[in-house]
Amino acid sequence: MPDPYDVLTVAAVADELRATIGNGRVQRIGLLDARTIGAEIYAGGRRQHLIASANDRSPRLRLMPEMPSLDTGLVTPFGLLLRKHVRGGVILAIDQPPLERLVRFSIARRLPHLTNRRSDGDDSRESIEDPEDPEDAEDFGVSDDRAPITYVTLYVELMGRHSNLILVDDNGLIMESAKRVTPAMSRVRQILPRLPYQLPPPPERLDPRHTTPSDAKAVLDGADPGAAIADVLVRAWRGISPPMAREIVFRATGAAGATAGDADAAAVTGAMREILAPLVTAVWSPLIYRRRDADGDGAVAAFSPAPMRHLAAIHEAEPVESVSAGLAIAEEAAADVPLGSVRHAQRRQRLLAAIETARDRAQRRLAALASESARAAEADRLRMQGELIYQHLWQIEQSQRELKVDGETIPLDPDLSASDNAQSYFELYRKAQSADEQIPALAEASHAEIAYLDQLSTLIAQAPGFAELEALAAEWAALEPPAPDARPRRTKAPQRPKPLIDRDGNAVYVGRSGLQNDLVTFDIAGPDDTWLHARGVAGSHVVIRWRSPGEEENDETIAAAAALAAWYSAARESGGVEVDVAQRRHVRKIKGGRPGMATYRNERTIRVQPAPEEQLRDVLSGR
Repeated sequence: MPDPYDVLTVAAVADELRATIGNGRVQRIGLLDARTIGAEIYAGGRRQHLIASANDRSPRLRLMPEMPSLDTGLVTPFGLLLRKHVRGGVILAIDQPPLERLVRFSIARRLPHLTNRRSDGDDSRESIEDPEDPEDAEDFGVSDDRAPITYVTLYVELMGRHSNLILVDDNGLIMESAKRVTPAMSRVRQILPRLPYQLPPPPERLDPRHTTPSDAKAVLDGADPGAAIADVLVRAWRGISPPMAREIVFRATGAAGATAGDADAAAVTGAMREILAPLVTAVWSPLIYRRRDADGDGAVAAFSPAPMRHLAAIHEAEPVESVSAGLAIAEEAAADVPLGSVRHAQRRQRLLAAIETARDRAQRRLAALASESARAAEADRLRMQGELIYQHLWQIEQSQRELKVDGETIPLDPDLSASDNAQSYFELYRKAQSADEQIPALAEASHAEIAYLDQLSTLIAQAPGFAELEALAAEWAALEPPAPDARPRRTKAPQRPKPLIDRDGNAVYVGRSGLQNDLVTFDIAGPDDTWLHARGVAGSHVVIRWRSPGEEENDETIAAAAALAAWYSAARESGGVEVDVAQRRHVRKIKGGRPGMATYRNERTIRVQPAPEEQLRDVLSGR
C-alpha cells in the first residue's frame, strides 16, 4: 500500500484537527517511542487523543479513539521539552504550509502560576501544571495576566524516511527534534538545536494551483510520447503524488496508465484543478478501497481523503466516518509483522536507546584515543626538547620563558629551574611513550565494542517475538557489571534454533542473538560445514550443516542461506547485499570478544537479494 500521507491527506488531517482540537488544551503529552508522540487534548467539552510519529516506515498524524500507552520509562531531551513547553498549553492554530507534507501546531502556554487562597482557609498554593479537571482550569489561574506566556511551534513532518517532529521556539530556533540531522547527513537542511528552523526546500517544479493549459501543453509536448502521463506529472509538478497523478490522468483520459502521446493539456489542467479543489473548500469525503475478492472479504488496498475514480474502477469504495478513522484502517492493513503489545514494542525501543547511548560513549572514547595518539606521536620531539635544555643549561637564566636554539623555540616554565624544565619534558616524554604503547590495544577494544553493539542493535531491531527479544535483553543485561553485594548471575544457555531443511536433508541454522551466533557457529557446525555472514555489516551468523560433509555443495542451498544472512543483517533494506561464504574451519572466535564476535579468512563473496524464511522455505524444500 502506498504512503497515504500525500499533500491532499495532510491537508485533510490538518482540517480535521483544526475542527476537533483547535483551541484545545494539552492535558497530557509523552513518548510512545523515541519518534512517536501521544497527547490528550481537552477541546469542545471532551477529551481528544492524538498520535504523531516520525517513524521512517510509517509516519503518522491522526486522532485516536483512546489515549495511546505512553512509555514513562523513556526519557529523551525531546520528550522533556515537550512536557515543559507543550503540556498545559493551548493550541492556537493548526495549519499546513502550502503544498507541504507537514502540519504546524502553534501553542501558547502560561508558565505555572500560583492559585488563589482555598475556600477552606488553607492558604497553601498549587501549580496549574496539570489540574485534575480541565473545566476547573480557571481556578488555577490560567487566565491570570500576571503569568508570562511562552509560545512554541511543533512541526510534524510526514515525508517518508525524512519524517520528523521538531519543536521550535518563538524566535524560530529549533529547540529539539525526534531525529537530529547533522551536516554529514544532509548538506541542504540540518535539524539541530539552536539552528533556525526552515521549511523543506521546495523542488524546482510547477505549482499545480496556478497551472494553465499552456503550462501543461509545454510539459507534455516536451515529454517522450511513450512515457506515462502520471510519471510526467509527478516529475513536473510540485506536490503531486503518484496516486494523485493517476487520478488526474484517469479523469482526463479515462485510463490511469495513458501515455503522453494521448494527453490533452486542457483536460489534464481541468482534472488537476478538480483534484486540488478540497485544498480550498475543505470539503472531504474519506474512503477506503477494498480489493474485489470472490469471498467478498476484500483486503484494504488504499485510503483517500477524497473520491478517487481510478481506484473505484478496480476496488470497492467504502466511506469512513473521518480522515483519522480511514488512516487507522490503512495503517493496520499496511502493518508488516505485528510486534506484539505496545509495551513490548516500547521495551524494544528502550533497549535500542540504551545500546545507542553505549555506542556513543564508545565512539567518544575512540575519538579521545585518536587525540591521545596524535599527542603520543610527539614523544620523540619532547625527548629532544629535554635534551636541548640540558645541553644549554648555562644559557638559561632564572624566570626565562623560552629557549631558542638550533631553529627550535622551546617553551619554559619561569617558575622552574632549567634542570627542572628539562626533567618536566622527559616526564612528558615517558608518559607519551607509555600511552603510545597502550593506545593500539585500547582502540582495538573500542572498535570491537562498537561492532558488538551494532550487532546487538541489529538483532534487537529484527527480533520477531517476545522470546527472542527477552533473550537479547538478558544478553545486554549480562554486560553490566554486577553490584558488589549481588548474587552471582546464572548464564542461561541459548535455545537451539530450529533449522530449515532442504530437499537433500541439509540443515540451515540462523543465530538470533550473540549467544546463538556462537552456538550455531562453534557447536552446531562442523569444520567442513559452510558459514555465511553479510559482508561489512552487523547481523546473524548462518551455517549450513551438510548431511554429507566433504561432498559437493549445493549451490541453490548456499544461495538461499546467503539470502537469509542478508535478511538478518543491517543491510536488510538494500536491493542487493554482499555475503561472505567460508568453511567453518576458517572461522575463529575473537579471543576475549563479546558473544557472536568472530573473525574469518579464505572466504568468497556472493551478491544476493535479502529474503525471509517464509519466502525461502519452499525453495529449500523443492516445492
